[in-house]
Amino acid sequence: MTLAPAPSHPRVFARASTNRLTPHDRDRFAGPSLFDALGRAVCEAGCLPRKELFEAWEMARRVRRRFRGGRVVDLAGGHGLLAQVLLLLDDSSPSAFVVDTAVPPSAAVLHAALVAGWPRLQDRVRFVTGDLDAVPLLAGDLVVSCHACGEITDRVLVLAARARAAVAVLPCCHDTRAAAESPVRGWMDAALAIDVGRAHWLAAQRYQVRTQSVPPDITPKYRLLLGAPLDSASADVPEVASCAAG
Repeated sequence: MTLAPAPSHPRVFARASTNRLTPHDRDRFAGPSLFDALGRAVCEAGCLPRKELFEAWEMARRVRRRFRGGRVVDLAGGHGLLAQVLLLLDDSSPSAFVVDTAVPPSAAVLHAALVAGWPRLQDRVRFVTGDLDAVPLLAGDLVVSCHACGEITDRVLVLAARARAAVAVLPCCHDTRAAAESPVRGWMDAALAIDVGRAHWLAAQRYQVRTQSVPPDITPKYRLLLGAPLDSASADVPEVASCAAG
């Protein structure tokens, strides 16, 4: 008697995985959409953790619904995928700078894979090794940062507010000591209290603030904070510590 084979169960493709995407994963992105084409390019590069693809895509989609055009400045940008996806979603942005204190060597590999798929990215993305202020910000810029650790998120907000630039951040690695003086600390956990303080701080700098989230199955640090300056006047922005304190 021949036994029928047991039914196969496809392995779950967890979007939060930190495993690198490789050419073996190409078939998981077989569709005709821009995201699938992006996934195939990232797989060919073979250097990016899976979750970074999904984080960058989900953040970029939400940012572009609010902000069009502008030079993209990706602070603490790592491989620079977020900046390049923002260019793909809105070709009216002329260029992008990716700033980090240590740009990963494989960022060039990823960029080459993206240029192979979208030649219009050629010569429009510049990687800068240095501090967050290595590229002077301008009014009209779109300043973004995905999972900049701790107070780096606050520094991004301060720099953007001083320039009167649009800004979008997806914070992570909250220093819970910063929430000790928050007036809402008794109602919510420390990380949420910090992000609420950031939203109120940005509003106090004459910004129109929007709060959204990316899918939590990608990352538990899913709160997305977006701000558009209500005017182009220079702001007298206080130091970083006031952001988290609320």
